[in-house]
Amino acid sequence: MAYFEFLPVERDYGEVIQDLQCNGVSDQNCINKEDEKENKQMETVDLVDVKLGHYYELVVTTFTGLYRYRVGDILMVTGFHKNAPQFRFVHRRNVVLSIDTDKTNEEDLLKAVTQAKILLEPLGFLLTEYTSFADTSSIPGHYVLFWELITRGNNDPAELDPIIMEQCCSTVEESLDSVYRRCRKKDKSIGPLEIRVVKHGTFDALMDFCLSQGSSVNQYKTPRCIKSEAALKILDSRVVGNFFSKKTPFWEPFRMQTE
Repeated sequence: MAYFEFLPVERDYGEVIQDLQCNGVSDQNCINKEDEKENKQMETVDLVDVKLGHYYELVVTTFTGLYRYRVGDILMVTGFHKNAPQFRFVHRRNVVLSIDTDKTNEEDLLKAVTQAKILLEPLGFLLTEYTSFADTSSIPGHYVLFWELITRGNNDPAELDPIIMEQCCSTVEESLDSVYRRCRKKDKSIGPLEIRVVKHGTFDALMDFCLSQGSSVNQYKTPRCIKSEAALKILDSRVVGNFFSKKTPFWEPFRMQTE
């Protein structure tokens, strides 16, 4: 019914994600032979060739139509039952933020930010760039968003209204999935979301840093999640305002309907 291949992730998956985001390499859902010829790291291994302790991304081919499809699951080989390898699920490939059981991908983050920035448009503010990181330096950890704002016709933003910015934080949280909202409201394993507004030109400085680390100027795109300590220092050194969500997002447990 299906044929499984395994795409090696040579180092710790967190480090690989950081490199992919900094170098602006776009994700691809399918692998073809030309890709493998151009990049040895794209070569897959069969089920019998996986190695203990190594990380792999699952690739499947099915008789129903999928051909060498990258599922997006990162697995680690934890042992063998006789000759059959045993795997532990590690992460989703496109996840950018995670504190507890929450898994926020780039698309979900974009939707949430899009909803929040609408609150600023009537005031003349425009969101030019953003990125994020999961701050686990305190307990509980929380999501941090870096926003670069300008006013229409002016690169120097006017004074921000704290109440509106707090509403932006809350709107982002309300727009994230139910797992995140449960962790915030019921489990309290995630702290209030934070928005850090940075000076104009901050993301240009971030781009210069990534290019200095080997990113291609032609392929570069703003990383939506930052894991590099050096990159975080660049962003934090240009923060002009910090704002937190003042209320927990709405969440209610799923209840089965009975007749």
